[in-house]
This record gives sequence, structure tokens and C-alpha cells, in this order.
Amino acid sequence: MTHKIAILGASGYTGAELVRLIASHPGMKIVALSGERKAGMKYGDVFPHLRHLNLPDLVKIDQIDFSNIDLAFCALPHATSQAVIRDLPLDLKIVDLSADFRLRDLDEYAKWYGKPHGAAHLQADAVYGLTEFYRDEIRKARLVAGTGCNAAAGQFALVPLMRGGLIDLDDIVIDLKAAVSGAGRALKENLLHAELSEGYHAYALGGTHRHLAEFDQEFSRHAGRPVKVQFTPHLIPANRGILATVYVKGDAEKIHSALTDAYENEPFIICLPFGQAPSTRHIRGSNFCHIGVVADRIPNRATIVVALDNLTKGSSGQALQNANLMLGEDETAGLMLAPVFP
Repeated sequence: MTHKIAILGASGYTGAELVRLIASHPGMKIVALSGERKAGMKYGDVFPHLRHLNLPDLVKIDQIDFSNIDLAFCALPHATSQAVIRDLPLDLKIVDLSADFRLRDLDEYAKWYGKPHGAAHLQADAVYGLTEFYRDEIRKARLVAGTGCNAAAGQFALVPLMRGGLIDLDDIVIDLKAAVSGAGRALKENLLHAELSEGYHAYALGGTHRHLAEFDQEFSRHAGRPVKVQFTPHLIPANRGILATVYVKGDAEKIHSALTDAYENEPFIICLPFGQAPSTRHIRGSNFCHIGVVADRIPNRATIVVALDNLTKGSSGQALQNANLMLGEDETAGLMLAPVFP
């Protein structure tokens, strides 16, 4: 059976990444692509690297007939997804890549995003889309909320350790480097080449980054008590990739063993041998996540390093992984592409 797929917001980076991945999927066919500002354009003209594919032209969302579509990916900006999804057919399966349905507490959403939730009646049915931790719930879900790319990297490092009681929950630092594509495709002065290249900088200092809301929610849920981590992101002059360096208090060898055991049967999470650290160059363009653990010179302290591609495992690849489960496909379908190197 071939499942018919729509991608809403297909003119952005995550939309293009979905198209690239689904192109090699044996059980999915893209039948609709939306792009409000580029409606009427051929997809290959918007993304020339995909011009070899036989794809529908971009249209506006209200031009799509959803009656024959099995699943829609919403790769739309934050707050836009709510307004769109609340008007879609109730029998349509949806994977939302925005932040609109990630936070279970509506008050927390209003606090972090500065406005009331626009589709509050749907939030209770939304499943948080980090596949490795919510696989069973995702299989049965109608609406899956894709995770933030930074939030995914931090959780891959820490959730198994919190569940196992292996680290000091009050002494966690996440130092994260993120590539520029995580900021989206819209023109922004601070993302111009002359503004960004030949340096990198910290941003959202002092605990103001919105992905902290996901950390608070998920870490507290898995730990069984409130957990707040110190988190500082940095913007680096690279197109793709996230490298999270996580500092924790705990036995490094036990931490490595716990992470290795937790991800032993996960198809996309690879734990490196003890003492080795990963690089973004080795996961670029793939749905793989590499994790390394190194003992610090200070006794009972460890450094965990996580590398993933923000557009793939951090967003579109994770979304496709979720969609595979929702549609009864093999979880790895369309996602076993090797990283691009060099």
C-alpha cells in the first residue's frame, strides 16, 4: 500500500528535507506541497537539488483536497500550525514540526511563546514526538508534536541517566552548538554571510531559549521530580549540525554503560566506545545520532557529547520516523541514508 502524503510549508528547509527523505520511501507518495508565498511555482525551481523528482507544484493550503491524503506533515512556523491544524479533517494523521503542540501545559505555552494557545482543544491528544521514548504512544496517535532539535540532543544524552538515577539532577550543564539552518530560511540580517562567518556566538543567555520549556517538561517527567538544567546555545557558521556537550556529576563508566544499554536496539542512536567523542561531520545529512562519554579529570564527573543533524534527526527525519509508526510502516523506511562525508 502506498500512503499519500501532503507537506505543508514545503518551501522551507525542513519541508525540503522531508521531500528528500520521502523520495526514497517505498511506501509513501507526495501528492501535495504547500508554500503560501511560492504557490504556483515548480518545486524544482524553489529547490534545484530536487528538480530530478516528479513532484507536484506548490499550492496554497486551501487548494489542497485532504480527503485522499493519509498523513500531513506541517513544516510551518510557530503559531501558524495551530491555526491550520485546527481546521484540518479530524481523521487526518498529522506530524507537526513546529513548537505548537510540544508543551502539554497550556499555561507554559503562553509563558514561553507570549500568546494563548490557538488550538487548546487539540493539545490533550498530541503526543510528544521523540520516537525513542514515546514509540508506543506515537503508533496510536493522530497528532504528533515534533521535538525541538536542541531539545532532542539534550534528551538523548540525559533521559536514560535520569531514569536510572545515575547523575546529580541539580548539577547539569548543556553547552550546545547549532548550525544556522536551525533558524529557518527567512532572510535575517544577523544570518547574512558577512555577519555570521568567521566566528560564533552564544545567544538566548540566562535561560531564555524556548527549548528550555521542553527540557523542563521532559526531564521532570522522566526523573519523577522537577529538574532544571543550565543551557546555553551557540550559533556556528555551518549549514547543518548540532553538537551538545553535556556536563554531569556521576560515574563516567556507569553513564557510558547505561547509555549503551539504553540504545543498544535503537536503529539510529550509536554510542561510541568509552572515551571517544563524536563529530557533526560524521552524521551530516542522516537520521543518525552519535553519543560519546568521556571521564573528566575531576573525580565523579563526566562529559557527554551528542552529535546530530538538526534538519534530519533533529526535525524532518524524526518526523518521518514518527510517521512510519503512525502508518504501520517499518520505522526505518526512507531513513537509512548514510551520512554525507566529507
